[in-house]
Amino acid sequence: MKITLSSENIKKIDTAVEIKIVLDLEDVCKYDKDILDDLNFKVKDEEVVFLVESKKIYVGCEEESYDAIAIAISTAIKKFNSTKYKDAKIEIFGDESSTLKALVEGAILGSYTFDKYKSKKEKEIKKELIIICKATKELQKIVDESTHIADSVNKVRNFVNTTPQDFYPEIMAKEARKVAKDNGIICKIHGEEFLEKNQMNAMLSVARASIHEPKLIHLAYKPKNATKKIVLVGKGLTYDSGGLSLKPADFMVTMKSDKSGGCAVIGILNAVSKLNLPIEVHGIIGAVENMIGGDAYKPDDVLTAKNGKTIEVRNTDAEGRLVLADCLCYAQDKIKDFDYIFDFATLTGACVVGVGEYTTGIMGNNTILKRDAVSSALNSGEYATSLPFNRFLKKTIKSEIADICNIANTRYGGAITAGLFLDNFIYDENKDKWLHFDIAGPAFVEKAWGYNPHGASGAGVRMTVEFLKNLL
Repeated sequence: MKITLSSENIKKIDTAVEIKIVLDLEDVCKYDKDILDDLNFKVKDEEVVFLVESKKIYVGCEEESYDAIAIAISTAIKKFNSTKYKDAKIEIFGDESSTLKALVEGAILGSYTFDKYKSKKEKEIKKELIIICKATKELQKIVDESTHIADSVNKVRNFVNTTPQDFYPEIMAKEARKVAKDNGIICKIHGEEFLEKNQMNAMLSVARASIHEPKLIHLAYKPKNATKKIVLVGKGLTYDSGGLSLKPADFMVTMKSDKSGGCAVIGILNAVSKLNLPIEVHGIIGAVENMIGGDAYKPDDVLTAKNGKTIEVRNTDAEGRLVLADCLCYAQDKIKDFDYIFDFATLTGACVVGVGEYTTGIMGNNTILKRDAVSSALNSGEYATSLPFNRFLKKTIKSEIADICNIANTRYGGAITAGLFLDNFIYDENKDKWLHFDIAGPAFVEKAWGYNPHGASGAGVRMTVEFLKNLL
């Protein structure tokens, strides 16, 4: 969708449709208000009416916040896209900067569709949204930045929604190369031989039964005069059958989404480079497929990770943390003097149970850093909360025969015990620099919510970009 700013009087701009976000019915002209009353229109989120005669789309908005405005414009755009009309206009209101950001991101995210596998595709009509405001360089910059961010989110959605037969480790590496080439990012891809040479046995073990070779992807965005250095690590399970601890059939459906963390890292690098942020950002992705076969790793195996720690395997479906363990060690060994290291993963169903489908669980040892990350998430339009580590849950992942066990001896606190497992692979000097983002809930939801479609949401991109911008 093309988005244009205009300083013209709204009455002088000739478009097929006008969009009106309604915060108070009393602000609607009497004629239209009477019609809306007859149609029982309410000022509620996702309440929308298209008055064909006057060519106006009215959409409810419960409050003047980023999320409410983004949901409102998304709802209106979906209604607009269902028509044959090509252009629409809307007049800005409230605080211009914050409202404009919500309008642009909500419009682009709300107009997303994924029809790659449809045999009959809808004919695409090029649409334009004209936003009426005092068009300035500052506001145009917001449009440009918000467009880059939303486009990066949609790129991640496309990756995650792509099926496992079309998106395996080699393809993930190929897509990472494309993003790198388009943005002047350094990209290095390592295969099985490299993993063996570098004693990344945990990641290798997860990949063993798949016909697809695992790939360690290292992206590096290095602008001149960078003020900070950040490392992002992503779980890239292009498919997860559960391994020998096989998932029930209905739990295997949607496991194409287990690559969401790795895809988010690619999307963040894409956005950061498009925005020209003066921050050096490294993206490390463990692209692996967890399958079954004669060479599959087994419950009762003991694996040795890159940092020398031994891991007792009691469940092969707790594989993402094994991949991340080696990737986190690689990142810390390879990249020096960084300010923060974050990992992103659809790691546990327990996090979804604990905080719901729409919220990211953020964990780590630094309370202030966790608070800042949660704040950045909420300000960006993503939902997040912090989950606290404690000394008692830490004891539940001890092993009698190895240094650590890949699952806890209790069913409770599963998201936190998974985070505590990862903490074993964060070096002492980096403990306060590290955060773990469990995006299992919001990354992939099988129903539309707000401006997010059925399927992938692109979770992690907006919150991380917001965090990075706040560092400047």
